[in-house]
Amino acid sequence: MPPPTPAPPGLHTALSSDEWFSACDPALQSELLRLARIRHLAAGESLFARGGEADGLCCVVAGALRIGALNAEGHSSLLAWLEPYQWFGEISLIDEQPRTHDAVADGPSQVLLVPRGPLLAWLEGHPAVWRDMARLACRKLRVLFVALEELAQLPLEERVWRRLQLVARGYDSRDTPRRHIRLSQEALAQMLGVSRQSINKALKTLEAGGRLCLHYGEIELLGANGNPGSAAPAGPAMG
Repeated sequence: MPPPTPAPPGLHTALSSDEWFSACDPALQSELLRLARIRHLAAGESLFARGGEADGLCCVVAGALRIGALNAEGHSSLLAWLEPYQWFGEISLIDEQPRTHDAVADGPSQVLLVPRGPLLAWLEGHPAVWRDMARLACRKLRVLFVALEELAQLPLEERVWRRLQLVARGYDSRDTPRRHIRLSQEALAQMLGVSRQSINKALKTLEAGGRLCLHYGEIELLGANGNPGSAAPAGPAMG
């Protein structure tokens, strides 16, 4: 495993494409970059495991990470698929409990790691900035509430469409959604708790309706009526 390396100069601009980071106190932005190190991961390599000790705040800066876990029967679930420049790991930072899920590289990836001890020490001296950490957790809680509502109320085709939109928006971390998503049908099936065959059928229905195009290795979102950028509403946010 290659040793962690310092964060490269100029990373601040790229990180600012994330809504949470760009809205953080400038002092926190600077401290995150000062403390951060880059961890290089090979395809399939674990960043951390469910139940493991929390070692800090993380951000994908290259590649992608699969966030999920194995159930009692040994079947894998996929909670989230994270791309640059999405932050995660704040739950264990806040409550000081073990990691809630596994994080595994989906191909060669790089992750920014901000070590827990030095970051907590700095936050102790800047208590007002804890509000920024709470915002990161609250953003994900809102996404979870919407996903639970969709699970109970919507047919599979609409659930697939909205999950694709959520991934395209970086779980509400991007103002401008991505049009092309490199997410496998197997991964979508794990996210939604259904079979790959059911996902394939739902995607074909969405494609026939002009909402997306299926390409080799990626899905292109076209919008609600086949128009690029004309995305359907993602569902109500809960306060």
